[in-house]
Amino acid sequence: MNASSGDAEAVVAEANNAAVRRLAFDDTRDQENERRGFLGTAEQSEIRDADGRVVWDLDAYGFLDGDCPPTAHPSLWRQSRLARGHGLFEVVPGIYQVRGFDLSNMTVVEGERGVLVIDPLISTQTAAAALALYRRHRGERPVTGVLYTHSHADHFGGVKGVIGVEEVAAGVPVLAPEGFLEHAVSENVYAGTAMSRRATYMYGAALPKGPRGQIGSGLGPTTSTGTVTLIAPTVHITRTGQSETVDGIRMVFQMTPGTEAPAELNIHFPEHAALCTAENATHTLHNLLTLRGAQVRDPHDWAHYLTETVQLFGAATDVVFASHHWPVWGREEALAFLSEQRDLYAYLHDQTLRMINQGLTGPEIAERMQLPPALERAWHTHGYYGSVSHNAKAVYQRYMGWFDGNPAHLWAHPPAEAATRYVDFMGGAGEVLRRARQSYAQGDFRWVAEVVHHVLFTDPGNAEARALQADALEQLGYGSENGTWRNFFLTGALELRHGSVGTPTTTVSEDLIATLTLDQLFDSLAIRVDGPRSWEADVTVRWHLGDGRGPSTLRLKNGVLTHVRGLGPAAGEPDVEITLDEPALRGLLLGRAALADLVAQGRARVSGDPARLAELTGHLTEPDPDFAIVTP
Repeated sequence: MNASSGDAEAVVAEANNAAVRRLAFDDTRDQENERRGFLGTAEQSEIRDADGRVVWDLDAYGFLDGDCPPTAHPSLWRQSRLARGHGLFEVVPGIYQVRGFDLSNMTVVEGERGVLVIDPLISTQTAAAALALYRRHRGERPVTGVLYTHSHADHFGGVKGVIGVEEVAAGVPVLAPEGFLEHAVSENVYAGTAMSRRATYMYGAALPKGPRGQIGSGLGPTTSTGTVTLIAPTVHITRTGQSETVDGIRMVFQMTPGTEAPAELNIHFPEHAALCTAENATHTLHNLLTLRGAQVRDPHDWAHYLTETVQLFGAATDVVFASHHWPVWGREEALAFLSEQRDLYAYLHDQTLRMINQGLTGPEIAERMQLPPALERAWHTHGYYGSVSHNAKAVYQRYMGWFDGNPAHLWAHPPAEAATRYVDFMGGAGEVLRRARQSYAQGDFRWVAEVVHHVLFTDPGNAEARALQADALEQLGYGSENGTWRNFFLTGALELRHGSVGTPTTTVSEDLIATLTLDQLFDSLAIRVDGPRSWEADVTVRWHLGDGRGPSTLRLKNGVLTHVRGLGPAAGEPDVEITLDEPALRGLLLGRAALADLVAQGRARVSGDPARLAELTGHLTEPDPDFAIVTP
């Protein structure tokens, strides 16, 4: 499938050339650091699953070794070339990283008997290949511990590729920050379908890799597409200063909740003078609000924690490494890196608030915001993954919400209805497209995307509008320094030309669903209730699990599904009571078992009308993993 229709327009090519002249491409320290400590890479370039499907291709980004073409921003090309380097690297003796085997890095720390694995990538297949590469160079050491730095899937999903549940049950510890499991599960399940669909745009999973397609995401190449797993933590890190020793490896932790993830931590290794900053300090401006969707992160706290990092560990750190990108060596360089990263988030926070209090709105602030020259000169502050533009809007959203205070925007028409009126006011679709083509010729691709959007939301089948919008989005992608922006623009163009690509990869895996607590499972059902169709329903189902926890009651009334533990006024009187064990209950609620079958097998007993359960579940809807984005 060809995502591209042509080359970069002259205005985009010139803007990209201007970036070459403006930026410090003669600074090659990152190139030297990225290759430092290289020990070797895999002999086979493709990593496959059990069915032979390729889940990762180490050579897919080989084209980045060439010169940057006009269809890519030279700064993003540079970043993507650095991030695609793959292999085993020594950080310091005893600490190694496998980079380029997934979106994230896997770190391996050698202990007295085996190794501690930190952040085992997204997929079991890539994690297993990464561990095999380490062992080929360093020996067959067993995994004696696993550590998740935070609650995003690219830092835990491959865990069963490096260790099994049997080994954990036998005593191999799995460490994680407090709150890890709750956030890992809730973020990937509650809004998981929508996040996965938008992540298709964000990471460009359906785009062909190449100079006119996907060249990386800024944080790493892209996401692997193998099996996502999860093993629950057995050791919880709850406070800053907490020290744990695993297989002779001493670690001192700093809690950093609410920074890049709701549950996250930094790790200092005193015997190595090494600091792992997880995803709190990497070689990019990170997201305050990720484009796939999430809760807005707090840049004020983020900056505060990085100041604390310097205070706690700065005097005893000779190398900083993270869960993405390459390390920074040297105490002076490490302190400068951490301080500049701190200043980056503090500046965005403080200056956005300053302009909020001058009456500016999010889009206005985003256009005015400019980083100080000293920060702009540092490559690691560039917006390859997050951006100054959408991060400023995120700060506005965090403090002020969606409403900009202008009453004209308080009750605006939704997109399709507004589009019909806009196109009518502008003289009809033909006139809009005529003038949009003039704007395209003038290089005003942002405006083309804005006005042609209205034509598409009035008539999504308008072939001329689809083609022009795709061309405009493509040019915006070609000029983007930000990897996720490029992927969004180019995926939008791809879908306008060829139809929906769906959701090629998802983090809503069997392990995550199995890890849901019963309360979370009930909550996930409540999210699926078709409220308007359930207004008149009144159904109460009581569950008895026979495990000493007491009954649980589900009641659907007023379009709301509530659950109550125990008995009492909130629980009400049941229409049906069902006695079964928890695995049977999970199978029933997830649609993997039928109540009649469970009763026939002797796994469930029913008192009351069993049809009432079917009535309740009949009000649940299925999420749509293929919902439209660039059309209504």
